Amino acid sequence: MSWTGEHWFNEGSINSFTSTTMTLFSSQRRRVLIGAIAAAILCLPAWAADFTSNRISVRVEGSGDDVVLVPGLASSPKVWEHLVKAVPGHRYHLVQVSGFAGQPVGGNAEGPIAAPVAEEIARYIQTAGLKKPALIGHSMGGTMGLMVVARHPESVSKLMVVDMLPFLGAAFGPPGSTPESLKPMADGFEARIRTATPEARKASGAVTIAGMVNTESMRPVAEADSLSSDQATVARGYREVILTDLTPELSRITVPTTVLYVQQKGIPVTAEQFDMFYKMAYAPLKNVTLKRVDNSAHFIMWDQAQRFQDDVRTFLGSN
Repeated sequence: MSWTGEHWFNEGSINSFTSTTMTLFSSQRRRVLIGAIAAAILCLPAWAADFTSNRISVRVEGSGDDVVLVPGLASSPKVWEHLVKAVPGHRYHLVQVSGFAGQPVGGNAEGPIAAPVAEEIARYIQTAGLKKPALIGHSMGGTMGLMVVARHPESVSKLMVVDMLPFLGAAFGPPGSTPESLKPMADGFEARIRTATPEARKASGAVTIAGMVNTESMRPVAEADSLSSDQATVARGYREVILTDLTPELSRITVPTTVLYVQQKGIPVTAEQFDMFYKMAYAPLKNVTLKRVDNSAHFIMWDQAQRFQDDVRTFLGSN
């Protein structure tokens, strides 16, 4: 029906006009009310649906197909900001792990971190009513992503792991290393991180991040996240990712999995040899696509932003 006065008066008598007007106003009020309710529902974050956790918090941005984004050790959702802006058309669920990047330690104050957080991510997906979202995890977030899809195979439709091995310890020791053989080394790392003075922590952190982020303008972001992370939680998390071997669980993963990885500077092998190392590490996972990203350090989303965004578009099927 037209909203012009001419159309209304052409309907007939004054009584007809009055009746039609009242109907229109009543209908309009219903539409406004329904629209307001719908808008309010759409504006609610997914975690508001009875989801509370002392191990993670989740912020939701955008609309479209659901994508869960999990940052790494001592990191925050800031690592995903460029991606979220550059690849619209998705509803992004940005996970923040308690104890990292200024988030209160909460339930991560003791014991393992990755496995319990992976369980919370799976619970969030279920509680928020997400229908098989895609999941992208960077570093330790990739470890958590592997745990989610291996242990909750129906919860996620596809997984992207950004620069993480299923057994990181393999990169720290000789061939044949096991979590047990690497335990003394990992214990030493944890002790040094846990007991570092603020001055030593800041100095060593700057050196570490310079090796993990080639893009100088983004280093302050990583440094700020690291320094605002709980020291003991980071120490335990670092030990945990070194000793966590998910190789036996890879055969349980059936969803399409993409792994982006880099060859850090100073590793004394050829690119082909490094590719073979990753291929062997992920061999039990049958539905996997491995992609080496050149000219990048650990934070691929910053060092090779365009390449990373293109790979994510391909992964999400949004080319």
